[in-house]
Amino acid sequence: MKIWIVVAAYNEEKRITKVIRNLIKHKYNNIVVVDDCSKDKTYEVASKTKAIVLRHIINLGQGAALRTGMDFALKKGADIIIHFDGDGQHLASEIPALIKPLSKGYEITIGSRFLDDRTKMPLTRKIILKGSVLVLRIFYGLKVTDAHNGFRALSRKAAESIEIRCDKMAHASEIISEIQKKKLKFKEVPVKIIYNEDVIAKGHGGFIQALKVFFSMILQKLR
Repeated sequence: MKIWIVVAAYNEEKRITKVIRNLIKHKYNNIVVVDDCSKDKTYEVASKTKAIVLRHIINLGQGAALRTGMDFALKKGADIIIHFDGDGQHLASEIPALIKPLSKGYEITIGSRFLDDRTKMPLTRKIILKGSVLVLRIFYGLKVTDAHNGFRALSRKAAESIEIRCDKMAHASEIISEIQKKKLKFKEVPVKIIYNEDVIAKGHGGFIQALKVFFSMILQKLR
């Protein structure tokens, strides 16, 4: 099975090298980093590693970066695609656990921070994420415990079926919607997400971001 790791990166010059080296340490050599027009030296730093590095000439958002990376991986013959963050939040050691259900007939697995107690996160972030789960159940009727975890494994069928139209962070909700729409068999897998000061300071998953995602979901639903 040819496994490709897709890493969406924006302003990650301080972390991207460590992320890539750790993936390679765990024997994942097919890595494509999509630099979403970072303002720092993410592209230059990542290009010095063994990963393949693509670059958006304008900043489009994480959803667009994942779409670019997935298209590339599929053209390279990927059987399995892993979505992996470029900020060091995900653990390469947990990739096998995400992949395992795919060999048992599942088409996509989603990492969950709430299936065990290994992930320690700020209380406000936890409340926002739980609220997102409730909204997704109301909108799509899909029972998940973690709506916006970017750690996923997709079979080739799932990667070819799922259409990511939302360029920015709302793509996570869109993927849940696509799972339902395309009737893809999915499974949640417990994962540990690392929260450090740098990640929290960047603001991903904050209240303002959650509101933007919520309104994007409404617009998408109305369409």
